[in-house]
Amino acid sequence: MQTIGTRRNPSPAQADAAVIAALRKIPTALLSDNMQGLVGTANLRPYHRSGRMAGTAVTVRVRSGDNLVLHRALDYVRSGDVLVVDGGGDINQAVTGQIMLSYLESIGAAGIVIDGAIRGAAEIGQRDFPCFARGVTCKGPYKNGPGEINVPVSVDGLSVAPGDIVVGDADGLVAFPQLEAEQLIQKARAQGLKEEEGMRAIREGRWDRTWIAALEEKHGLV
Repeated sequence: MQTIGTRRNPSPAQADAAVIAALRKIPTALLSDNMQGLVGTANLRPYHRSGRMAGTAVTVRVRSGDNLVLHRALDYVRSGDVLVVDGGGDINQAVTGQIMLSYLESIGAAGIVIDGAIRGAAEIGQRDFPCFARGVTCKGPYKNGPGEINVPVSVDGLSVAPGDIVVGDADGLVAFPQLEAEQLIQKARAQGLKEEEGMRAIREGRWDRTWIAALEEKHGLV
């Protein structure tokens, strides 16, 4: 019988490949805006060279600075998955580095998210395999455990359940249940078209800013 603190659950069903492909083209800012601006990270940054990330979450919770269970979690990751690691935000010891990331890339994983520290940042920064983390240190991890695999986690305030879709780019990360993906895609695409029209209006000298006065009046600022 598994107890809280040592649970290891099977990896959930993966999101549809067409949905993931569509989300990989949508900025996280548009997705966050259509979740009322409440969903997203602020303190995890990309350490890879370039590129957006989207995939199905396989989650891990580790003791701060310890990566024993993170190594076991590699057995649960499939092509297209994002490994999401709740390291409690601790950056005193790195919990992963270029060796583990090289393995994930070799099996076709979509990326890794760590609310903790990495090392090997120079090498990671020369590659396009998505890696988002809170910080960097040369100090390596412990390997004592415990930890959990495929349980709900939190990374930088972002709640992620196993099987959620995780999307990341230079602005940050968002996560949401698979059932909400189609609606989010539609809303984000519609907002993207409106923003494209705004940029076109700026170029053509016809950007409408009359809405500012209306909001100022509403809030008693005039």
